[in-house]
Amino acid sequence: MTESLASGGGVAPPDPGPAESLDEVAQRLRTLKVWAGDPSYDVIKNRINAAGKAAGRTGGVVARRTTVADCFKSGRRRVNTDLVIAVVEALHSDVGYVAQWRQALRVVGGEARAASQVRVHGNLPQDLAGFVGRTAALNRIRRELRKRDLDGGAAVMAIQGMAGVGKTQLAIHAAHALHRKEPFDRILFVNLRGFHPDTTQPPADPASVLEGFLRLLGVAGQQIPYDLPARVAAYRRLLVGTRTLVVLDNASDAEQARPLLPDTPGCPVLITSRRDLGELPHATQLTLDLFTPDESAALLAVGVSQVPSGSDPNAVVRIAQRCGHLPLALGLVNAHIRSRSGWTLTDQADRLDERHDQRRLDVSVELAFDLSYRHLPADRRRLLRFVAAHPADDFDARAVAALTGIATSEARAHLHHLHRDHLLQQAAPGRYALHDLIRAYATSRCSDEDPPPQRRAALTRLFDYYVETATAAMDVLYPAGSHRKASSDAVTVAAPSDAETASGWLDTERPALVAVAAHTAAHGWPSHTARLSATLFQYLHGGHPTDALTIHEHARDAARRAGDPAGQAHALTSLGATHTQLGRYGPAIEHLQRARTLFRRTGDHIGEARTLINLGVVESRLGRNRPAANSYGQALALFRQAGHQAGEAHALNNLGEVEAQLGRYGLAAEHVRQSLVLFQQLGGRTGEAWTLNTLGDIEIRLGRHRAATTHLQQALALYRQLGNHTGEAWTLNSLGTLHTRLGQITDHHQQSLDIFRETGERYGEANALNGIAEAARVTGNVADALIHHTAAHTIAVEIGAHHEHARAHTGLGHAHRALGAPAPARDHFQRALTLYTDLDMPEADQMRANLTALDDNGAGRGSMDLTAQLMVGTPSCS
Repeated sequence: MTESLASGGGVAPPDPGPAESLDEVAQRLRTLKVWAGDPSYDVIKNRINAAGKAAGRTGGVVARRTTVADCFKSGRRRVNTDLVIAVVEALHSDVGYVAQWRQALRVVGGEARAASQVRVHGNLPQDLAGFVGRTAALNRIRRELRKRDLDGGAAVMAIQGMAGVGKTQLAIHAAHALHRKEPFDRILFVNLRGFHPDTTQPPADPASVLEGFLRLLGVAGQQIPYDLPARVAAYRRLLVGTRTLVVLDNASDAEQARPLLPDTPGCPVLITSRRDLGELPHATQLTLDLFTPDESAALLAVGVSQVPSGSDPNAVVRIAQRCGHLPLALGLVNAHIRSRSGWTLTDQADRLDERHDQRRLDVSVELAFDLSYRHLPADRRRLLRFVAAHPADDFDARAVAALTGIATSEARAHLHHLHRDHLLQQAAPGRYALHDLIRAYATSRCSDEDPPPQRRAALTRLFDYYVETATAAMDVLYPAGSHRKASSDAVTVAAPSDAETASGWLDTERPALVAVAAHTAAHGWPSHTARLSATLFQYLHGGHPTDALTIHEHARDAARRAGDPAGQAHALTSLGATHTQLGRYGPAIEHLQRARTLFRRTGDHIGEARTLINLGVVESRLGRNRPAANSYGQALALFRQAGHQAGEAHALNNLGEVEAQLGRYGLAAEHVRQSLVLFQQLGGRTGEAWTLNTLGDIEIRLGRHRAATTHLQQALALYRQLGNHTGEAWTLNSLGTLHTRLGQITDHHQQSLDIFRETGERYGEANALNGIAEAARVTGNVADALIHHTAAHTIAVEIGAHHEHARAHTGLGHAHRALGAPAPARDHFQRALTLYTDLDMPEADQMRANLTALDDNGAGRGSMDLTAQLMVGTPSCS
């Protein structure tokens, strides 16, 4: 019996993957214990310790019965990950299964989400002014890359060495030199964050880096594959035939770097790491050592030629020795010497000797940090300490001003001086970053010098700044959505002057906003996480689904830990809407139903109504028009009960759209006109535009082409004024359908398709592709019609969009009939009939007519009426 249970009796062990909290981890661990024969805690403890002893591990996990038992308990706020993994190994030692648990713990702990936060660049960082030394290394890089290029092979130069030895600066300097000699078509640069001192900033996930690279290479968000192998294949395929320089800075190991190699002739790669990268294919290793005495002297000579040597002619030699010939330390000391007027080089050397003799610091790099730090003005020291706590990889003067509570101009001046003194790196014009060693040093100084309340107050100011500036930007871009965003009087920020400035700020700061969401969720600012999630919903919904999932998941987790069911429900609703956009209707429904349950418990009728709106959108996307109408009807009743007119208008509009899908055009128009009046009374211009679009769609179906043209043109003008690209795309699609109906061929559908691909709206992409195909068929271009209907069919099947699935079959049937192929035409019409019948849509009658025409006329053209075939409009998420 025991043996049978230990093997699971043929049943697979529990999957840890779905666990979303520590309580769920504990529950799955208890299930695994039962699956493994339910051994006692003592038996598990003994197995763990025996395994450790057999492996010769010392200083690792040492299990006790009580600590083992604690792993299985609910209500824990943290767990010992190593011990949990040891418990899993003791219960089921399969390597692959243990790896699943390790990944699940990373996800629950936030590590996987943190690893997905990475900023990629399409250009190189600024070259170091006064770069000296490394002549042999530079020559070897040029020679090896040139040799590989001539041989037609992939070229990878792996620069490795200790921290502070100058690997990054060498790679950047070499890259600039290569680009000057023979400009590359493209440059891709990323800091892989392999050795960040902050544990909340783990090494970057290669899949997320590839997502960024693919976007830089022109791939729309919705077209980026989700799994790593597919992203690698797409990345390498796009680089074929180009001259692209790839710089991978600060790699943690070969496994992190391997998927990022182009493996393509003409696309050289420079990689830096503290670890050996010899496992990488095609890699030439270059181990960077400390500076030679001559190189140290050359670096110290930069900018200090006017400083007198003093009584000791060997002062420079002594300074270099005290810095251990470490380039980072030498650069800091060089900057310090330039800033100390009246001191000779001998004085500087004596001072370093004195500090070393006092044994205040005995590591060369820390000695250099300390020397540079202690001679900064007090306010600049404070700024350096505080920026080390910034959770993002880089930052600008406005963020630093908020963090430190000083004027932006003052912050900008301090950042300039710190960069000049080699204490900051310039990540991009106006943006700065910290070397991880300097961040670690400054963090240590902050812990020693700044009381916890001051540190928390500084971070609160920073988080307030990001939330309030994001709110101001969203108010410019989505003025009718202001009622959805909570605001505070904590800080006053300068509102962006126009839509371009607002969207530019959001695009630039998006990685920082994701990092802030992660930090606030994990370290006790749950309201900031919630506000970021709510505020950024529409922006993220416009084409940044990965970041949307990350931020909304952090908001959900923070609310759950804080015991805030309302906040959790709002985040779950946003998650459901994001999954809907990605065509993941199963997870969308699950999140939305959980949100609705929580809203009901808290008595939040408006929140429940918003959830019902989004459930209705999912139902509509799946072609379940009557359930969608039911959801919208319930939402409408709740909005009216709460006196929420904006919600009432939204529900009426969506209800009108689904009634039109069911062929009830009179009722649909009535709902939409009521919605339009409400939106106009409320000043909700986005809602007004959407309602005008819906009204135009209904009028197209009714053959009222002049009225449809007026309403759609009004909608398009409004959307463009508001900078709402998703709404613009849907209106362009409707205009394309209208012009096809009138026999006027335009590029409206193509414009719509381009926007949908950019924003990641997969349902919209299928809709636009079908529209392009229908326009092609009207002009007799059957080949194009086949291509685009087939593409629409592929997407529709993949995401379960039954409307567009049926529409594609309809178009394919007409195309095959035009080609004189009645058999495949009949098959497609029959499939469309089945789908439209299941959907309870009036287009089913048209499919019966098409089938009858085929039977009566053989391969003849039959009915070519497009009236019932052109699908327009889609309900909007809330």
